[in-house]
Amino acid sequence: MEKGWRVVKDAELIPAKEGRRVKIGENEIALFNLGGDFLAVDNRCPHKEGPLADGIVAGKAVFCPLHNWKISLETGCALSGGTGQVKSYPVKLKDGKIHIHV
Repeated sequence: MEKGWRVVKDAELIPAKEGRRVKIGENEIALFNLGGDFLAVDNRCPHKEGPLADGIVAGKAVFCPLHNWKISLETGCALSGGTGQVKSYPVKLKDGKIHIHV
């Protein structure tokens, strides 16, 4: 595997339109399955650090379960609720396994 990429989970373990928390070193990342397309962002909402992996997925965004901020899963930017941004991570699928670049 190329430098910086980490295998984190089998793709089949994340149901469509749901997120899961994964740890890579000190990074806690929210990994989402958008129906075969996987996206990842830091697992802390920029508002009050709510667990984004537990939020409700809508299109290519997630609603924070604490205060309903809408966060883009492509850019990590807040789309509603306020301003702020979380880090987004490159994701690729290879041989049924999800890889995240950190």
